[in-house]
Amino acid sequence: MLVLPAIDLLDNQAVRLLQGDYSQKTVYSSEPEKMIQVFEEQGATLIHIVDLNAAKTGKSENENAIRKIKDNCSVELELGGGIRSLENMKFYDGLGVSRFILGTVAVENPFIVEKALNTYSPDRIVIGVDAKDGFVRTKGWETNSGIKYIDFLKKMYDMGVRHVIFTDISKDGMMAGPNTQVYLELLSLFPDLQLVASGGVSSIDDLVNLYDASQGKLFGAITGKAIYEGKLDLKESIRILSKKRNEN
Repeated sequence: MLVLPAIDLLDNQAVRLLQGDYSQKTVYSSEPEKMIQVFEEQGATLIHIVDLNAAKTGKSENENAIRKIKDNCSVELELGGGIRSLENMKFYDGLGVSRFILGTVAVENPFIVEKALNTYSPDRIVIGVDAKDGFVRTKGWETNSGIKYIDFLKKMYDMGVRHVIFTDISKDGMMAGPNTQVYLELLSLFPDLQLVASGGVSSIDDLVNLYDASQGKLFGAITGKAIYEGKLDLKESIRILSKKRNEN
């Protein structure tokens, strides 16, 4: 199980929102590329980036930051937020982004997902499922799609999607632990899904519990605020999970 440090970009700064509320933001750095360098030094191999401007409006204001990040690291990057066309993917592919996270567009225009799977390797296409009260949210979490997340995931799975990030919005940024039960439910329904947990991971114990509960079947877990606020030691968490993998 990978630990994916998260960087949320808003106006070329690294920030965190409280439960997706753009009016409740904390700015952590005006130089996100320096944060990436630290994550790489601590052993991260895949870094999760969200373009919050594009997630909300469909228009990126963070090209500058993304270029600097890629120029200053050698690890793989996955990027989400406002990727709603093959043209967007082609652009980010040119910047060196490894994995494209499709959220709103997957709900509103599944045909784009089908085209993306055919254009790029399925390992490069990740569906971001942001859920609250059983339903998928879109447009930077601000819109309730009215679609149950189980129904949506079944449709994506049948289409050939195998990489999914599932975010429990009610847990995000709250430092209260992840919704372990929902990940176990999804792994039982879709056994070969490469599932990444997102929302609520606030300690090494949370990561170990996710690993143990899923018997190592989770592909990864995303954490951001806990790292920034010193509640989770990234280097140590990667070491502990690596040790657990080797023991099994």
